[in-house]
Amino acid sequence: MAEDVAVTSNLTGLARALVQAGHLAEADAKAAVTLAKDNGTSFPEEVVNLQKISAPDLAKFTSVAFGSPLIDLATFDASYIPQNAMDFKLALTHRVVPLFKRGSRLSVATADPTNLLGLEAIRFQSGLTIDPVLAEVTKLIPLLRELTISIEDALKTDGGEEYDYDFDTLSASAETAAGDDVEDAPVVKFLQKILVDAINEGASDIHFEPYEKFFRIRFRVDGSLRDVARPPLVIKEKIASRLKIISRLNIAEKRVPQDGRTKMVLSNSRAIDFRVSSLPTMHGEKIVMRILDPTSASLGIEALGYEEEQKEVLMNAVKRPYGMVLVTGPTGSGKTVSLYTCLNILNKPGINISTAEDPAEISLAGINQVNVDDKAGLTFASALRAFLRQDPDIIMVGEIRDLETAEIAVKAAQTGHLVLSTLHTNDAPQTLTRLMNMGVPLFNIASSVLLITAQRLGRRLCSCKIPIDVPRQSLLNAGFKEEELDGSWTLFGPDGCGKCKGSGYKGRVGIYQVMPISEEIQRLTMAGATALDIANQAAKEGVKTLRESGLLKVKQGITSLDEVLNITND
Repeated sequence: MAEDVAVTSNLTGLARALVQAGHLAEADAKAAVTLAKDNGTSFPEEVVNLQKISAPDLAKFTSVAFGSPLIDLATFDASYIPQNAMDFKLALTHRVVPLFKRGSRLSVATADPTNLLGLEAIRFQSGLTIDPVLAEVTKLIPLLRELTISIEDALKTDGGEEYDYDFDTLSASAETAAGDDVEDAPVVKFLQKILVDAINEGASDIHFEPYEKFFRIRFRVDGSLRDVARPPLVIKEKIASRLKIISRLNIAEKRVPQDGRTKMVLSNSRAIDFRVSSLPTMHGEKIVMRILDPTSASLGIEALGYEEEQKEVLMNAVKRPYGMVLVTGPTGSGKTVSLYTCLNILNKPGINISTAEDPAEISLAGINQVNVDDKAGLTFASALRAFLRQDPDIIMVGEIRDLETAEIAVKAAQTGHLVLSTLHTNDAPQTLTRLMNMGVPLFNIASSVLLITAQRLGRRLCSCKIPIDVPRQSLLNAGFKEEELDGSWTLFGPDGCGKCKGSGYKGRVGIYQVMPISEEIQRLTMAGATALDIANQAAKEGVKTLRESGLLKVKQGITSLDEVLNITND
């Protein structure tokens, strides 16, 4: 007995127990202890790496020797791991994984229950009673590393643009009130990287979404949302606070939605605005950032996707001295970009342009832009009344939502002003009946509206597109005419490459229905005709429907048939 004590006098805990039980030579145990100390790992890791005992055998022996329950982490659902129970950096240091929390007790997986110093540190930090559970070290460490992927690791990239925020938009008092938590350098750098990645990938929106068991970040690229990151759940509050500070939102208010803005300046002096919206959810604040790139408003009419005859008709309408031009379509269909493009064309030194928007998304030099504020009494209608006393030539109303706004807009169009605005309808003919249903007198509608354009945004096929075969009957059902199926064009579909990240699509293209208001359509409007009657007359006059315009883009190889069917399936 004295000899056994002498043999293991320099060993403690699990190493000592293994030697005493004859499962490990003293020299091997000492070597594993030394390696663990030098490498910042643990004794179970090193002894398994030395191949002196297998991980399953080590776990079984430890469970029996120290009376601890054994768990198979391969069958454990990691989504149940309590993210806020402890500091994961501390967990990585002491090689433990929190499994579940019950009341004031926290069960943690460990490969070494004799690591009392580590368990005590976890108990002190969490304020909970710790119940150790045995796990195989070869399953414990990979899970631990997956859970503790740090923000610093997420920042490791192959270069990228230099970037900075325009901190002039920040509130000094809010910055001070936020404290050091939101000024945590890794969080700041991580958010900057996310924003730059979103800009570089052409995203229109960034979603920061907290859930019960995970936190995810998604980009909307070409109209579709996709996951880009899943940072540790424990930093969700820091990310939300940081975003609210740079957007001049109240970081102390988490019970009601808030809206704000911020700006990022890239190394090439390109400034990008972000419209920020926070929304309280069950598991924290969801924040969505809309990317407002001023360059999108200066692309030019050619880049939007209008066919030549459509572009000519639109330009003739917006260059008229008075009347109303309406753009219609669902949210996210590119209405604002179309209007801004027209405004850029009309923006000359000798013309006074005023806009009322909710909010003004992109700043345009030379144009008087007003943000409506219903709470303050600055509505679209009141802004329009003010515009009429400001000697305007062109007025843009962000959206006609009610009869009062519609009547003032019509009055402006009839008294020598060009009015541009949007409505939410499915196509151009329905826009006229929508105005009728609002209560606008039929004569006023017929005499003021010059042109209506309905639009959708479809995904462009990437350069990796491939020819595909579709049954003839399916093409006819989609809307192609018999004479169009003469074999003179090729039908393309998506494939997938690194450039498009496997989706087969890269960028978007507009699909339009441009309907000028002819004398016959005016007559039908005066008679209170239905949208179907107006649509039939427009078709007789050569106006393409959205589906027909989309199929033309299919014939040109710009987009796929599935994409057109999807976005024109009203």
